[in-house]
Amino acid sequence: MKLANRVAIVTGAGRNIGEEVCKLLASEGAYIAVVDLDKARGDKVAADIVKAGGKAKGFVCDVGKEDDIIKCVADVNNEFGKADILVNNAAISDNKTMFDITTEEWNRVLAVTLTSPFLFSKHAAKAMIDKKVKGAIVNVSSTSGYYGRDRAVAYTAAKGGVVNLTKSLAIQLAPHNIRVNAVVPNKIGSPVGKDEFDPTRPVVNLAGRPGLPIDLAKAVLFLVSDDSEFIVGAQLFVDGGCTTLMPGNS
Repeated sequence: MKLANRVAIVTGAGRNIGEEVCKLLASEGAYIAVVDLDKARGDKVAADIVKAGGKAKGFVCDVGKEDDIIKCVADVNNEFGKADILVNNAAISDNKTMFDITTEEWNRVLAVTLTSPFLFSKHAAKAMIDKKVKGAIVNVSSTSGYYGRDRAVAYTAAKGGVVNLTKSLAIQLAPHNIRVNAVVPNKIGSPVGKDEFDPTRPVVNLAGRPGLPIDLAKAVLFLVSDDSEFIVGAQLFVDGGCTTLMPGNS
């Protein structure tokens, strides 16, 4: 058991990548705080983990609101006594051009996709430091944070921000024995905010297949376990080699 007696907070955990991360970390012994805005989704994932012999509880949180985040971190610490791991997975996308998106939509995408990893990390790290926990934080970025797109202008800006947020958090939290890293997926599982996985969705990569949530979950497990104790501030690409094929790389 790589994560025995550790407690993991996973945001956006009610489906897709977040769900798979919860189940894999639980299978390695972690107690899971399943954080999602949709109570039914979060409770179902927690129930599935418990049924499989693990320990988990659902927590409802709007990650776009700091008060919700503060309460969630406090509730998790009250329930489990601590939190050793934080996986900032929650995100939403706009899928709009700069001329189509409203300021309200822009602000909401940044609040959920960029500001929430900052706030969750801030408040979770405070609790880790207070309890002298050896912590690990993993932010979920995206290949969309590394190049422009003809749509999803707020999403690309937010995911690009996650990249440097990860580096700054890594520098600032290293003295407190908290490692911060990021994973960088490309078209893994269902599209952001969607329930259905379309296996026919076109992907261009070196692996020759679409990414699956378990692919990213395995990378997250590596980064939160002691197997990666000498890796800090890194961006682990889990994209099937997609970025290797990006224009200008050859």
